This record gives sequence, C-alpha cells and structure tokens, in this order.
Amino acid sequence: MRRAITGFSNPLIKQVRALREKKFRKREGRFLAEGLRIMAEAREAGHIPELLFLAVGQEPHPLTTALEQDVIKSDGEVIETSSEILAKLSGKSNPQTLVGVYSDISLGLESLKRDAAPIWLVAQAMRDPGNLGTMLRTGDAVGAGGLILVDDSTDPFSVEAVRASMGAVFTQSIVQCRWEEFSAWLRSGEGQLVGTSLQTETDYQAAAYHAPCFILTGNEAQGLPESYESECDLLVKMPMYGKADSLNAAIATAVMAYEVRNQMRRG
Repeated sequence: MRRAITGFSNPLIKQVRALREKKFRKREGRFLAEGLRIMAEAREAGHIPELLFLAVGQEPHPLTTALEQDVIKSDGEVIETSSEILAKLSGKSNPQTLVGVYSDISLGLESLKRDAAPIWLVAQAMRDPGNLGTMLRTGDAVGAGGLILVDDSTDPFSVEAVRASMGAVFTQSIVQCRWEEFSAWLRSGEGQLVGTSLQTETDYQAAAYHAPCFILTGNEAQGLPESYESECDLLVKMPMYGKADSLNAAIATAVMAYEVRNQMRRG
C-alpha cells in the first residue's frame, strides 16, 4: 500500500517517532534505520522494512524503486512525507530521504552456530552506541559470525548504533545476554575465549589463535572485570608507545580481529 502523510499530529508519525526511545522499541519489537545505503544493505541481507517513509519529490533511484516494490510485495506500507517529518523521525536536522521501520532481529545464544564463522566478537557492558556500531561494522569486515553483548550494554538497535554500523546491524547476528549465560553456552562446545587486558604480558601478535575465536572486549572505562578475565583461555594486550594506556574499545576490537584473521589466513 502507498499513501501520503503531511501532518505532524498523525498517529503513525507519533508512533514511529517514539521508536527512538528504547522502551518503545522493546514494547513494539521494532526499530528505525535511515538512509539508502543502510537500507540497501538490509535489503541485500533479506531484511525488508514494514514501513518505508520517503521524502516527497526526491530524485528517483533504482535501489529506492526496488526497495519500494519489495515493501509492497511484503504487504508493508510506502509513505510519502515531508523532509520536516523525516527530521522528526530520525532526530536529525538534515535527515536522509529514506526512513524504515524494521522488526526486531536480535537472537538468542541457542540459535548461534559457533562453527559458522572463525571469529566472533564479544563486548561486555558496552556503553557508547558509536563504539557498538563500529564493532558491528568491524565484524562484517572480518567475516565474524556476530556480536554477543554481555551484561548491560547500550541498545544495538538505537538510531545512533544502527547509523554507526553502516548496515552491519543487518549482516551480523546480534545476541544480548548475561555473562553467566554466555559462559555456560561457550563452554558447552568448542571455542577459544581471548580477552583484551592490561593485566598480562602476552603481546597480541605473539599469541596463537584458533577457530572459533571469541574476542572479548571490556567496558570502555573499566575494562573487563577480574572474574571475567580469569575465565578467558588467553589474555593479550597491545603495546602502547605513546602516553595513552589503552585504545578505544572499538579500535582495539578491530586491531584484534584483523590479527586473528591474519593468523588464520597464514595458517
């Protein structure tokens, strides 16, 4: 179905705008994504929005046309609206010309197939949506199976995290769980748990990694709790040659992921 909405007071506009808040995303089981690039990535991965909002009068694009057709085939709605309303939906003063509403795509640990990929990313108590989105993007780049978020982390389906992921939120499996659940699941099968830590002398390039390798990164400010480090099969650190004592969490994850991938390529 296709229709136009021009009023800010329209109930659907209010409902979709509310999805910028976590409590409404959880209640509705839906989240927002914006921009042709991200939504084209989603389409390529098999995810079609339930609702597609388009800016009135935008220049036609083949990918936009294909996306519109897929939404209508899937019994979704294509809605033409103003750039002002799109700004309200996205929370940006210079919004993209496309905004989509997607069904929740988070998974449970039991649905993961650990041998489906040689690398998995694990983040503990990640707070920054930009870091989380960057980790998803890194996971996609290195061919990771997905991102497992341990303990209380920022919402991977917030507008900010989805935006930072550049579409990887749709290509990576995403699981949210407690440490106890993750640890029990991991030890029920194969898997090397590698933690990044300052409390070790093992250089990250001197260690030996094997698949499936689960790269564990701690909270941006506090790092990994000691009890979590004690459960790792291996702790490694990256040398710091300047005054900083550590890397940004997302950067450290990327450096680790490429080292693990390079070792596996050479092996």
